[in-house]
Amino acid sequence: MTGEETRTATSAPVRGAAPEAERPAPAPRAWLTRLVVVGIVLTALNLRPAITSFGALLEEVRDGLGMSGSLAGVLTSVPPLCFAVFGITAPRLARRFGPAAVVCAGMLAIAAGLLIRPFAGNTAGFLAASALALMGIAVSNVLMPVIVKRWFPDRVGSMTGLYSMALALGTASAAAVTVPMTRALGGSWQAGLAVWALLAAVAVLPWIPLVRARDTALSPERSRVPAPRTVPAREAPAPEAPALRITRSRTAWALAVFFGLQATAAYITMGWMAQIFRDAGVPAGTAGLLLAVTMVMGVPLAFVIPRLATRLPRQGPIVIALGACGLAGYAGLHLAPAGGAWLWAVLLGVSNCSFPLALTMVGMRARTGAGVVQLSAFAQSTGYLISIPGPLLVGVLYQHSGGWGLPIALMAGLMVPQIVVGVLAGRDRTVEDEAAAR
Repeated sequence: MTGEETRTATSAPVRGAAPEAERPAPAPRAWLTRLVVVGIVLTALNLRPAITSFGALLEEVRDGLGMSGSLAGVLTSVPPLCFAVFGITAPRLARRFGPAAVVCAGMLAIAAGLLIRPFAGNTAGFLAASALALMGIAVSNVLMPVIVKRWFPDRVGSMTGLYSMALALGTASAAAVTVPMTRALGGSWQAGLAVWALLAAVAVLPWIPLVRARDTALSPERSRVPAPRTVPAREAPAPEAPALRITRSRTAWALAVFFGLQATAAYITMGWMAQIFRDAGVPAGTAGLLLAVTMVMGVPLAFVIPRLATRLPRQGPIVIALGACGLAGYAGLHLAPAGGAWLWAVLLGVSNCSFPLALTMVGMRARTGAGVVQLSAFAQSTGYLISIPGPLLVGVLYQHSGGWGLPIALMAGLMVPQIVVGVLAGRDRTVEDEAAAR
């Protein structure tokens, strides 16, 4: 409970207030809270299959659409571009329509995009439909920490962990089963990609009642506090707090760069790792399983890391440990990609858990709900802008060098600044204090 809420709750009654106004606002119905949890989990399950299912069938999609390696690199750069462009609109949309309505629309966009893109018939249509799905992912990416902070202010770590676990599970599932599912559906890569639209359609359902209830009005943050007393007519309403100047905060910038560099590593992994293993002689099905192992490491660790992070004043030690795993994984991927494939997949999977750590720090580095909204939008949008060149550059280096030595060196090189800015972002301070002090 914030200090402002405490003052409201303990203030003396205003003389002449109506008796009804003195009653506490009703607590949110239990089924609504459960529905929010279901909605968070189903939403998280849908935030990566659009990307990892494409990565698992990258070779088949390239052959079917006649794409070069450089053009495939462009396609692997589309997710962070869309996340940056569309993610910045999420706070404004949430203020206008409510977070639940925006996430519900996002799930509809994902379902439509995933259903359309395999049958678009050419690269431009495939790209446009992918952008539609990624638009839905972008706004949901930004609003998930906001919804967690609003509905579960005392359980940010555990609920972020649950959300991150579901996200990792959806990512790993798409990587693991897309290839065998494609074979079961007759070998058509179009069917193998389109089937993921069903999962997105299911995720729409729990948000519909929440849209009708307008979750901003039923937020537990408000319902735990007694209703405000009737204010005399002569008393003017308090002015709104000025908008937070988020760009004045060094922590916000450090978190944005950290988010961008970990996203670069994640999207290079999702888009190219299966192909690295295939080029090393690993069968396509096994390469998909190796990518799934990398993704599934986030399922248990995504629950553990946020809980651990919230108990530490500084998150730098976690950043360093995850970065060391990434450097070891890239070294192994260069020296013996097929011989130690399973170990490298595990190490890179541990390193990719920088994502739930970044989400947790978004909730920890802002003191207010409004601050979380601004920090989430700024860190994610700026971060995804930073991550755009990475997957594209990997594709260009791969095509022009004829091997994976230079791309892997690039991946390892980017891990060093990721560790540095992660340590800076993990310091015990808030963006509100930094913005006010400058």
